[in-house]
Amino acid sequence: MALGKSAAVVIGSFNLGESDRVVTFYSRDFGKVRGVAKASRRLRSRFAGALQLFTLGELVFFDTGRSELVRVDHFDVVRPFEAVRSDLRRLGHAAWIVECVSRLTAEQDRHAGLYGLLVRGLRAMEVTDRPGTVAVAFGLRCLDTLGYRPRLDRCTGCGRRYPFPRPALGADGVVCATCAGATGGAYPMTASAVAVLERLRGLAWDDALALPLGSHEGALTEALDFVVSSLIGQPTRSPKFLREVSRFTPVAGERP
Repeated sequence: MALGKSAAVVIGSFNLGESDRVVTFYSRDFGKVRGVAKASRRLRSRFAGALQLFTLGELVFFDTGRSELVRVDHFDVVRPFEAVRSDLRRLGHAAWIVECVSRLTAEQDRHAGLYGLLVRGLRAMEVTDRPGTVAVAFGLRCLDTLGYRPRLDRCTGCGRRYPFPRPALGADGVVCATCAGATGGAYPMTASAVAVLERLRGLAWDDALALPLGSHEGALTEALDFVVSSLIGQPTRSPKFLREVSRFTPVAGERP
């Protein structure tokens, strides 16, 4: 039975039986780890609420080698990121961030750079009043880190050099109108939105968060979600929640 220890972030969970929970972590040293936290739903559980979504902590687990699920022994909270859960817009965008990590990575496939990016993203999300910008900056870097860097210099279908009229963004990068029409699998973009995407990619993390996205924020959010959904083969779940939130929660500066 192998003992594993690592800093980790809770990126998902579901109930198992009457008192247990299956928890998914993204860890610094092991990548994505799924494990059973025995009796974690009991009132006097030793986990005591530590397994909430987004929580950063020190994970200790045992891997018997007989199952895909490890046995979670301890998870000591380092930073709970409570402010992320206390605001619906932050919650929705942060949920998209951890969904990207969860669904674009394989079990125990370590990416130390992605773990660091995840923690930076949650720290930024905790204090920002522009959660969409944080999600866009994270999403772009997440794709780059995992080897899915969208190509923005030429059409990924026919090789035509960009810029060209009516660009769209597909799973691999920009495509021209002809290729987008032939495949039907691309998100329509404006030339200015592509330019912002290119600029974001060249900026350091803090500078990217400070870049005003203005009217492009919504389009870039949807475009990157389209790319992620194309890569995993099905729509992500978080945007539906965000759409519901936007119906009832006015954005700062707008009239309710």
